[in-house]
Amino acid sequence: MAAETGLSITTVSRVLNGKENVAPETRERVREVVDRLGARAPQPRPREAAPPSTAPVFVRCPYLLTDYFGHIVTSVAETLSAHGRTMLLDAGDSVVESTVLRGLPGRRETRGAVLILPPEPAQELEALASRHYPVVVVDPRIAVPRGTVSVRAAHFSGARSATRHLVALGHRRIGVISGPSSWLARDDRVAGHLAALSEAGVLGSPEMMRHGEPKDETGLLAGGELLDLAERPTAIVCFNDKVAVGVLQAAAARGLSVPQDLSVTGFDDIDVSRATTPPLTTVRQPLREMGRVAVTMLLRQLDGHPHEALSIELETQLVVRASTGPVPRAAG
Repeated sequence: MAAETGLSITTVSRVLNGKENVAPETRERVREVVDRLGARAPQPRPREAAPPSTAPVFVRCPYLLTDYFGHIVTSVAETLSAHGRTMLLDAGDSVVESTVLRGLPGRRETRGAVLILPPEPAQELEALASRHYPVVVVDPRIAVPRGTVSVRAAHFSGARSATRHLVALGHRRIGVISGPSSWLARDDRVAGHLAALSEAGVLGSPEMMRHGEPKDETGLLAGGELLDLAERPTAIVCFNDKVAVGVLQAAAARGLSVPQDLSVTGFDDIDVSRATTPPLTTVRQPLREMGRVAVTMLLRQLDGHPHEALSIELETQLVVRASTGPVPRAAG
């Protein structure tokens, strides 16, 4: 290890064992080599830690704990408590750039981790997998490394159910505002939407598709673009409820009534979906169940039990409210 880094054995030992008086660039050099060596890297010297049965679980959720994320984290905390466990929470927008995952295998004060929509690149998740660190990923952004346990909602079937609902109401010119192009959920939901259109004998049109960050500003801008088309859509399927809120604002700014002139669907079924005018038709994600299942799967790993299924998809549910209606007569 010393030869790999060009540092003294004492310095490498200080970094591995979390000692002070090490320059940040030196610490980073050692961590890079540890990640590259994987299981062949030397392990930190054992130090006093909480007993394995009571050590907190590390929970990383680098987002504001509102709506979507708050439900998952609350469920994780409650489920851990029910099993006599606590958690060490790493949350908030300020920690999104943190490199904390790299040092998890060497931390003795926590045991195991639940990672919620982790923004880290594949290499960092692969480094954890190569060192056999117990972890469960909730709603992964990208494909998780082979052997990594994950829990997610059934995005494909959820999106298909929303578009099937619109097709049954007579809509054929349906716009889509999807999420970031690199997200797994985005690919699955677009595929579900296109599958529902195909069942009705309709080809999806690139002109009717937009994508962006899952927030209301995206709905306002992308929704406005769709509604300003020469042949505007009669319905818009949104990546989440926040995007749908933006679409409702774009429609109102153009004097369009929902659902008389335009039908709108969301995804998630967070609180805002019931507070809009009209209330949103949306797809309910089992957010609290995702948290419960993640903890259950992590505890099985910590107890040494093998998993028969490494990736679990939980059922979604279409919730029909007043933001969707029959296709406008003129369009039909």
